[in-house]
Amino acid sequence: MNTRRINSFKWKLNKPLAIIDIEATGINIRADRIVELAIVKLTPDDKKSIRTFRVNPGMPIPREATLIHGISDADVANCPSFGALAPEILKILESCDIGGYNIIRFDIPMLIEEFLRNNFVFDLEGRRVIDAQRVFHKREPRDLSAALMFYCGEMHLDAHGAESDALATLRVLEGQFLKYPDLPQNIDELDRYCNPTEPDWVDRTGKFKWENGEIVLNFSRKKGESLRYLIKNDPDFIKWMMRGSFPRDMQEIIKNATEGKWPSPPAKH
Repeated sequence: MNTRRINSFKWKLNKPLAIIDIEATGINIRADRIVELAIVKLTPDDKKSIRTFRVNPGMPIPREATLIHGISDADVANCPSFGALAPEILKILESCDIGGYNIIRFDIPMLIEEFLRNNFVFDLEGRRVIDAQRVFHKREPRDLSAALMFYCGEMHLDAHGAESDALATLRVLEGQFLKYPDLPQNIDELDRYCNPTEPDWVDRTGKFKWENGEIVLNFSRKKGESLRYLIKNDPDFIKWMMRGSFPRDMQEIIKNATEGKWPSPPAKH
């Protein structure tokens, strides 16, 4: 593993921060597979280590995906499966906060799904999540290449290589702190800035919310209907949600509810 010191950040790390980037066979969290994973790990003592994994996805890589990231079936034919790599990846990510670009909507759900598929658990509990795209889109809505040019004045010449994208994300984060001195320096505050939630949300993305002590849907044509009512009266809709590409924490809430295990509503203040 490549290890070297980096310049001090504007933020104060009190635990390792792993900046990740994934290249995959596509963008469907449930159906597609990882073909490359890069992890740039930062430690509170200003050290950086980089590890890149090529993965055999166990399925053909669509031509349109290869055109984006440049990884073909031949490139991964002799690479290990994700299941074979999972213990090592989990070890690297142990006790780390997670950073990246668009990781909340793509990389983290994809990583969680791959681990679960191979009977491993990657839990976000206790981890702060720092998404450079959330900061960027709050200030300058564009993509990673534009972010690197805007904040750092650099061309992203190797876009869609996992290691290059992860390093570019790191440069963007550094540039964001230089440009926006009012950004939170505390990791807890930065996590809340990147991941705003409402007090009545049940899951991380707000697909469910609390209403009068009941979990109700906050999306679709069923918006406002209680989960309890739907489990009893519309099992086909429940099956659709369980089969769909919804976030894992949302599906866990549904699964537990069908088994009679309900979370406690938030305390009233």
